[in-house]
Order: sequence, then structure tokens, then C-alpha cells
Amino acid sequence: MQPPTGSQVSRVPAQRTPPEQLAPPAPAPAPARPKRRLRTVLAVVAGVLALLCVGGAVVGFVLYDRATAPDRSAPDVVVDNYLRAFLVDRNDTKAQEFGCPGRSDLDGLRALRDDLVAREKRFNTTISVSWGALNTQQSGDTAIVEVDLIISAYVDGISQSDRQGWRFETRRSDGWGVCGAERAG
Repeated sequence: MQPPTGSQVSRVPAQRTPPEQLAPPAPAPAPARPKRRLRTVLAVVAGVLALLCVGGAVVGFVLYDRATAPDRSAPDVVVDNYLRAFLVDRNDTKAQEFGCPGRSDLDGLRALRDDLVAREKRFNTTISVSWGALNTQQSGDTAIVEVDLIISAYVDGISQSDRQGWRFETRRSDGWGVCGAERAG
């Protein structure tokens, strides 16, 4: 559309602002930050899972340690466990867990077990050892435990048994331990 005749507008040359005087162009809008909500949720979930795993491992270790630690809570308990390991299971390594650290005088009991093993071979039989009540006399960190060992076997179809009285010396040092054994006279 043309301007009306006689209009001054049509005769005025178009005036443009020189480019150096123009206002700088508006900066481009900052790009929208990507939403990091998913990353944050995943990081929190991963952290919680890691803490649960570490906590579970610690609880598992503590429970395992308690379940496998030898019971050395009382003199009669440690003697019972020692006799079971040494005479019934014949496991010297397990029996050492119930012994006194350092010095112990258990040669008499070792001689008994060696004699039982020799008799088993000689008579081709199995000899079992059991015991009755354990009587404890405690004085501070030492205690004497007396017990009757019952030694039984079947020889030629005949049941035979023998009762032997034994005295065990126990001491408390980081739990109770069997330090000595002798046949009661």
C-alpha cells in the first residue's frame, strides 16, 4: 500500500540506525537445566542400599562370631566342652579352645585317651566316654570341677563299663579354661 499523495512520508528517505549504535541483541535465554530429580532419587536409593549392606555385613559378622565362639562362660561349662572335644570327638584343636592359654597339665587325661584308643584297636571295638553331674568349687578366678567319667564298651557282645573320678583345675582369664586334670584318688 502506498502512502497518500502529497504525504511527506513518502519523500523522506528511510532512516536506519547505524549497526554500531544498535542495542546489543538480547542474550539468548539460558538453556533450561535438565531435571535432575531422577539422578537425586537414584543417588539417595543407592546410598541407603549401601548403608543397609554394610550394616547387614556387620550384623552378620557379629552373629557369626557369637555363634562360633567357644562357650567359656563358667568352669563346669568349659570342662564339659573340653571333655566332649577331647574324649568324645577326639579333636585336639577344638579341645585347645577350652584349655588355659600358656601352661596346662593335662597329661593324665591324654594318657587315658591314648589307653582307650589302644584298647579299641586291640579288642576291635568302640569305647565311648560319658559323664555325670559336674560339681564345682569356685574360689575367685580359680575353680575345681569334679566329675565321674563313665567309660563303656561292648566286648564279645557283653556291655562293660568303668567309672573313674576326675578333678579338673580351671582358671578365669578372658573366659574360663581347663588348666589341669588328675584322677581323683
